Amino acid sequence: MSLRLRLTFKLGAAFVLIWALAAAWMLNDLRNQMMFSLDQRLVASARMVAGLTEQMPGLASVSGGAHLRTEQLNVPGGMACQVSSLRGEILARSHTTPEEGLESRKSGFRDQVIDGVGWRSFTLSRGDLLITTADRQVEREALNLSILLAASVPVGVALLGCLCLLWLGIGQSLVPLNRMRDALMRRSADSLEPLQIHPLPSELKPLLDTQNQLLQRIAKTIERERRLTGDAAHELRSPLTAIKTHLQVARMTEGAARDQSLAHAEEGADRLHRTLEQLLLLARVEGNLSFDDGLHSTAEEVARLAIQDANAGDNRRIDLILPDNLSATPVEMPVGLAVAALRNLLDNALRHTPADTRVELSVLTATDNVVFRVRDHGKQ
Repeated sequence: MSLRLRLTFKLGAAFVLIWALAAAWMLNDLRNQMMFSLDQRLVASARMVAGLTEQMPGLASVSGGAHLRTEQLNVPGGMACQVSSLRGEILARSHTTPEEGLESRKSGFRDQVIDGVGWRSFTLSRGDLLITTADRQVEREALNLSILLAASVPVGVALLGCLCLLWLGIGQSLVPLNRMRDALMRRSADSLEPLQIHPLPSELKPLLDTQNQLLQRIAKTIERERRLTGDAAHELRSPLTAIKTHLQVARMTEGAARDQSLAHAEEGADRLHRTLEQLLLLARVEGNLSFDDGLHSTAEEVARLAIQDANAGDNRRIDLILPDNLSATPVEMPVGLAVAALRNLLDNALRHTPADTRVELSVLTATDNVVFRVRDHGKQ
């Protein structure tokens, strides 16, 4: 699902929910007000008929159940009206009144069902007469439905219009993201220059800055890999050339000269092996690979392992100086990485120190730290 569709769906759903709750509240209040108005119409009609009965002194002599015209009772069309005595005798009624008559023993409003038809009636007591006015429930519900439809259609149309505007507005707001996408798609595979997109909303500037920082890191990584490749090629070329030369000399000579050439070739192979190990270690460091092999060594053990590996095993010129109170606590560092780092320092010291001088390796402790100090006597 696209971001535009997802935003439209979520915001539209929230919008529809809020509008639906507001519309339901409004329509419920409107229905209550309409029912109250219809009830008040029944009350007003009953009072009006009561006023007319006072002007019709011969009403009591009308034969029981006699029908009077609606014009005589002066009630609105569709409304039933019935005039009865306190004994329940129907004195007059409109032609819309059911044959069984309306229940009028109690004053006030009531709901009743006559011949399967629901009625809402109001009875008013005036002297010896009971005036009852009534509406059919089905007519009330039809009126309520028509008002509901009349109020709902504009709300529904407005809601659909708002959703369309929301869709268009979100699409317009996502234009900067589309520009960033197009700018990245137009770039070549080796293009790592920072993106320059203007204008850009403030909310998207952190994204652009992060993208540019990522491009810069990628560029630095690629440059570092290129340098590493060049350095590795240079470091590997020298021992390989020396090995090839010594092997060619050994092929053309005999005796001691041949043995010496083979020994030099072996030294070149050892140098090549150490170079490859250094490259592998560098790749592991830059690749964030784990060095934790589960082994733990003290500072003295790390120093002795580094001396053992230094200068291809020719460690006779290295002096190890240890204090009497050296802690036996394991070094909190991968053993392989600690030994490799210390061995590199020793190799460098031996390489730049005359053959007749010594190299000193001191191990010192200070609180919770351990210090390895390599000292040579080479030329400054």
